[in-house]
Amino acid sequence: MLVSAAVCPCPPLLVPAVAAGAAPELDAARDACADALGVLAAARPARLIVVGPSAGPQDLEPYPQGAHGSFRGYGVDVGVTLGGTPAGPGDRGGRSGDELPASLAVAAWLLAHVAWSASPIQGLGVREPLARERCIETGRDLTAPDERVALLVMGDASACRTLKAPGYLDERAAAFDAEVARALATADVTALAALDETLATDLKAAGRSCWQVLAGAAEGTSLNGSLLYEDAPYGVGYLVATWS
Repeated sequence: MLVSAAVCPCPPLLVPAVAAGAAPELDAARDACADALGVLAAARPARLIVVGPSAGPQDLEPYPQGAHGSFRGYGVDVGVTLGGTPAGPGDRGGRSGDELPASLAVAAWLLAHVAWSASPIQGLGVREPLARERCIETGRDLTAPDERVALLVMGDASACRTLKAPGYLDERAAAFDAEVARALATADVTALAALDETLATDLKAAGRSCWQVLAGAAEGTSLNGSLLYEDAPYGVGYLVATWS
């Protein structure tokens, strides 16, 4: 049973050591993510599942608590552990199986930043793009057991909001992001499930698959949504929301 969910963006720039001199530019996003994790903790879940986009070969790749990740690919020798304490320079995190994809590494940093202790944690990398039906089915499976489950759903909106955006300017991007923001703000499961896969791929919206996992997980619930943050720094849509 899904008792709560939080949606957060997953740019490595959320980690101050990666952002370096630009770190203050995302302070509001970091604060919103911390608030969202507080909502998850308040729901008293028996288990937290962190879902994030992955570029790996598998459609779905599970990661246990203790799985490690790092930001060395971004020029910073900082490691993280899913469900661990904050790591510093030179700390490469625990060694448990395959390394976390970037989205789950950011999630691990966010959880460590708030000293998450509300429940055990597990991770799930979702290959982007993944077919809508598979995403929704996955969400249903995650919450099928008779257990209080919370989801932390990582993913960015479009990357085409400005001329300097990673995907350049696409005039469809603002409307797409606005619809996602509305769906998250109102916990509109139907709207999330109906997001256009092709358009999301065109707009480089890395969160689409994971948002549709959330849609599957939330079917039949009566959760209320709240949008805590919405902005597009660097031309990429970042959204923070809670369902509780």
